[in-house]
Amino acid sequence: MTKESDILTALMCLQNRVDQLIAFFRQELDFSEMIYEYWSARDILGHLTFWHESFSRNLSDLSNGKTPNPLKGKLSEVNRMSVETTRGIAIDVLIDRLCIAQNTINKHILNTSISSIPYKKGSRDYSRHEHLTVVADHFKRHLKDLHKKYKLNYAETKNKS
Repeated sequence: MTKESDILTALMCLQNRVDQLIAFFRQELDFSEMIYEYWSARDILGHLTFWHESFSRNLSDLSNGKTPNPLKGKLSEVNRMSVETTRGIAIDVLIDRLCIAQNTINKHILNTSISSIPYKKGSRDYSRHEHLTVVADHFKRHLKDLHKKYKLNYAETKNKS
């Protein structure tokens, strides 16, 4: 069984990654640069914000005794939707939404009455620790790709998480 201290450590790692992403998008860079075949840097921020809001909604619902309504569809479809629904939103607005989602996660993740959190309909639920770790790793992968494309040294900009 995962100790609450492990969950707190994973939460701090996720918060660090969110802070790194925000710091990246606060720079004076051209975020229309294509990182992947169909996604720009800006699209990655929208994608991560979309998924973070889903995580925070599901967690908040569980914490408040409501039945969560996780995203549904094939992962490729949900990922496409994550970009399409956030593409026209200003970077500052996406950052604000990301911060709100993270604050909700911070508020509810230590609720010991929550044993598992849904990720997406059709996939398994994750423990609080697993979910934090999966999300932090997701942020890390995209941060590395962003730093690589913009020729920034990711290792120098991250903390030890």
